[in-house]
Amino acid sequence: MRRSIASLGWSLSRGFSTTSPSEKIVASVLFERLPVVIPKIDPVVYAFQEFSFRWRQQYRRRYPDELLDKSNARGKGDYQIDYEPAPRITEADKQNDRKSLQRALDRRLYLLIYGNTYGSPAGKPVWHFPEKVYESEETLRKCAESALQSVLGDLSHTYFVGNAPMGHIAMESSANVTGSPSFKQFFFKSQVIATNKLKIGKCDDFVWVTKDELMEYFPKKAEFLSKMIIS
Repeated sequence: MRRSIASLGWSLSRGFSTTSPSEKIVASVLFERLPVVIPKIDPVVYAFQEFSFRWRQQYRRRYPDELLDKSNARGKGDYQIDYEPAPRITEADKQNDRKSLQRALDRRLYLLIYGNTYGSPAGKPVWHFPEKVYESEETLRKCAESALQSVLGDLSHTYFVGNAPMGHIAMESSANVTGSPSFKQFFFKSQVIATNKLKIGKCDDFVWVTKDELMEYFPKKAEFLSKMIIS
């Protein structure tokens, strides 16, 4: 059922020209789940850290043995804490369950929804971010909040990062595709807070995807999204 923006026939423009009276403004939300485990260290970084540690060991201060013996004896007792780290690879990873937030724990995940949206030709459902056409909201961020709230039901587990959009793109209409109007799309960043499960509604389907997986759904926007999403 995966479909991409390539089927819409839009052409992209990154200009900041004045919006015409008939041109709409769309507020989109890049809703992300932050990493919940520390990412694995790159082998090059690990090798450098190991080299730095060994280099510092050559010039470390030498303390008297009696001082070290006292510090080693501190805190000893009969108690013992058994610690077993949680697995980095979850069942959702093994099953490639893109509806779950319990996957790709060391990566950021982004919410995409499948359904009708402004500009989709002939009312056909497409994959898109939570978004809404700006109407009479006080600010563009208020419009973005309304777009995300319509999908989640409430914003109690969300945090909007800043009041200004993180990116902008102008979508130009195509003469070859009926019902593809031109509009300007502004992206706001929001993050999942204090939960690992959200109820997603008002859409036909949804997925939580990494940055690399995100590009599969928007091949024509891949270059723009890759620059806008840093990590």
